[in-house]
Amino acid sequence: MSANTQQSRLKDLIAKGKEQGYLTYAQVNDHLPDDIANPDQVEDIIRMINDIGIPVSEVAPDADSMFVGSNDTDEVAAEEAAAALAAVDSDIGRTTDPVRMYMREMGTVELLTREGEIVIAKRI
Repeated sequence: MSANTQQSRLKDLIAKGKEQGYLTYAQVNDHLPDDIANPDQVEDIIRMINDIGIPVSEVAPDADSMFVGSNDTDEVAAEEAAAALAAVDSDIGRTTDPVRMYMREMGTVELLTREGEIVIAKRI
């Protein structure tokens, strides 16, 4: 995928996040290029989106907790997307240690809730 296409997808993602006031992990994954499979890169992108001021969560927040986002121009979103993409590109190959990669991947896996444990226990 070309750098321009990556930047435009990231710009669209940031614009969508500013419009909604939040992003979900599913939305972030849908907009990421297919060649980004490293969990470190995904974490870096999510961290940068959070630094921009767009919260990223598992599910969409309820209407009571949402805030009105600022209406920034597309140029600002494009600059932020380019900066985020440049930072992600510089982190390629950051670690190949299997233990560290496993630990980072495990940090992204949602843990069971009390209700989920009860459902599984009843099935057993």
